[in-house]
Amino acid sequence: MLKIAYHPIYKHELPEGHRFPMEKYDLLPQQLIYEGTCVEENFFEPEIPNNKHFFSVHDPEYFFDLLNMQLSQKVARKIGFPVSEVLIEREMIIADGTMKASEFAIKNGIAMNIAGGTHHAFSNRGEAFCMLNDQAIGAKYLQNKGLAKKILIVDLDVHQGNGTAEIFRNDKSVFTFSMHGKSNYPFIKEKSDLDIPLENDTEDYEYLSILKNTLPKLINIEKPDFIYYLCGVDVLKTDKLGKLGLTIEGCKERDRFVLETCFNNAIPVMCSMGGGYSKDINIIVNAHANTFRLAQEIYF
Repeated sequence: MLKIAYHPIYKHELPEGHRFPMEKYDLLPQQLIYEGTCVEENFFEPEIPNNKHFFSVHDPEYFFDLLNMQLSQKVARKIGFPVSEVLIEREMIIADGTMKASEFAIKNGIAMNIAGGTHHAFSNRGEAFCMLNDQAIGAKYLQNKGLAKKILIVDLDVHQGNGTAEIFRNDKSVFTFSMHGKSNYPFIKEKSDLDIPLENDTEDYEYLSILKNTLPKLINIEKPDFIYYLCGVDVLKTDKLGKLGLTIEGCKERDRFVLETCFNNAIPVMCSMGGGYSKDINIIVNAHANTFRLAQEIYF
């Protein structure tokens, strides 16, 4: 059975007019159940994990400053959300969802988190709606438990996974691959193990050709025994923050290729949803829902 991390805390109240579409975290599971893609039993509720899991990835001083709400105004501003105890609790629960989903992925081939993809969280700071890097935390969690040795992070969010790149800069046991908008945030990029920057308005055919030419080769060379997939839907042409030109069908084909590649190579994959900022919330929810529909179709 497909297991999906979800907690009501994922939908966090923000000031009116905030550009982050928090409502998607409620609407997505509702849509999946309504259409019959999922049932209640597919979902599990993560908790606040032991602090020790964060120290494999994050600087303890930063973590405790975050936990105790002692971030400087400058550091807090870069996060982009009004920092609060509930927001920090939310971020910790998201990370737990990814850790637990990683174990479900080993058992079932695939697992998902309704939230996550917090790839702009560095070892010692947060930015751009990210404070704790869920997939980085998940990767070290698996390695520390002896459940994986070589991990590949496939980051197809429209924005470069700069925090993830920094965290694993000197760690050869985790290979970071980011395919993203060249002229988009972050404007000063970090160096992933493999970066593929794309020109503005890159459309389905070119995008998919590059991906299909890259991912199988990477798997063949790196031979990962676990894959994290960050499947942001901000690659869509309709996205307010994206600058690429994918259709919803192209985005679905992207997900199909990644998931089928993982399935055919018998490599467990854990998916965090990442970003999506189309003006129409229905487009965001439908694009994310496609990832879950494909997971059920391919694996179950």
